[in-house]
Amino acid sequence: MNQHIAIYISNKDDKTSLIKNIISGNIFEELNHLKVELFSEITLNKFIEEEIRHGQFNVRTSTQNSLKNSSEGERKRALLQHILSKSNFDCLVLDNVFDCLDIEMQSKIKQMFCRISKNVQIIQITTRKRDILKFIDAVHTLENNRLVPLREILKGDISNYFIETIPKPYKIEFDFNDPLIVLKDLNLRYGERQILNKVSWAIRPNEFWQLIGPNGSGKSTILSLISGDNPKGYMEHMKLFGMQKGSGETVWDIKKHIGFYSSEMLRGFKRRDSIESMIISGFVDSIGLYVYPTDVQIKIARDWLRLLKMEDIRDKSFQFLSNGHKRLVLIARAMVKHPPLLILDEPTNGLDDHDAQIFSELVNKIAKESNTSIIYVSHRKEEYIKPDFIYELVPSENGSTGKQISSFN
Repeated sequence: MNQHIAIYISNKDDKTSLIKNIISGNIFEELNHLKVELFSEITLNKFIEEEIRHGQFNVRTSTQNSLKNSSEGERKRALLQHILSKSNFDCLVLDNVFDCLDIEMQSKIKQMFCRISKNVQIIQITTRKRDILKFIDAVHTLENNRLVPLREILKGDISNYFIETIPKPYKIEFDFNDPLIVLKDLNLRYGERQILNKVSWAIRPNEFWQLIGPNGSGKSTILSLISGDNPKGYMEHMKLFGMQKGSGETVWDIKKHIGFYSSEMLRGFKRRDSIESMIISGFVDSIGLYVYPTDVQIKIARDWLRLLKMEDIRDKSFQFLSNGHKRLVLIARAMVKHPPLLILDEPTNGLDDHDAQIFSELVNKIAKESNTSIIYVSHRKEEYIKPDFIYELVPSENGSTGKQISSFN
């Protein structure tokens, strides 16, 4: 059998072309005579398109849900199960396989790949060094769009990447109630399934939390309760930004206190607004600008651009940026008004090692230099992100309980 190969790339590389060249046999000629399966977001998007356009549900999750209406983690597990149900393939191409999967699932998948590697060739594409499978025989990278052996993976010294201080808001729009968020003995169920079981959590101003827990433990449910999107919150003991849930507040009364970023948001921004306009739109919570900004708003946006080292390209299209730099802009957009709470939902998914480090430095800087509290949601500890506290959801048959832990094991 041929070698198991890892290709370690950056977000600047053309991954789509790389995958096409692998599948077509342009890079590895032996694949011309092999049956190849692709585990990738590309494959998932094709199945989702079939669901939307033709109503064909060829891949379903373990709960028989469609891919379109499932989380990223559920989609990946479903696609992997679909591929492995086939027995007639010789090579499996894996594209950033571990994003969105909890630690337990990652461990199971690694063991499973180790087993099938005895009979199936594995070609792994990854942007993170930590994800390279242990049984890989050779690691390559791209230079000038050509595959070359990777000599050494060096950590770049990009500490103090952001020299300027965090720009101040032009006015204080919010009361920073202490605590900002109070969840007390939350019990929540969907049908027969208990999701949360007496979960209590308090978040105070200028606290930096990481929320962890396996897939299905209720992390998304917690976020939807805090952001006001979950109607079941009206039946629970919750106090959000000084407002008792169910006391007549609107969803907008809650949401205006929150800056939000999710890696899923990148799918929704298809407009060709300039980088500067994207940041300014955070003042009016819109996608795109429909009113002319004030001079003060323009100045603050340019202060953020200077911090991000993008002042010279402010008029370029937002779509011109790499995924890593798009995320920096969207964080700035969420922070221009210095909201009491910033929610970061799996923000480093899909980033390479270099961009993940830069992104982490910006998050740490916001935590240090502003009064904004942060909830950072991730399955794994990001090496450079430094939360003050960790809140863990622990699943059981009677629903997830919650506890504060001091550190990762």
